[in-house]
Amino acid sequence: MGSDTTTSGGVDRRCPRSIVVVGAAALAGLLLSGCQKPLFPEKSPRSQFETYDTLRLQNQPMEIPDEFGNPTPALRARLTPQD
Repeated sequence: MGSDTTTSGGVDRRCPRSIVVVGAAALAGLLLSGCQKPLFPEKSPRSQFETYDTLRLQNQPMEIPDEFGNPTPALRARLTPQD
């Protein structure tokens, strides 16, 4: 008949190729965006309260090792009331 991109039922065959191209472009965008520096440096204070405590030498550790040596958040030390 005339067109090589359609079947006898009139279905467009270009659709799967366009999905692959869009998927490849999205994957390339994700891979390239991983090369940027982080928005917030790891050493910068997280909040104004952390800056306040650090300036007065009363800062609490962010993580403590558990019984297996894995770092865990130090919630008990940070949330207990100070005198």
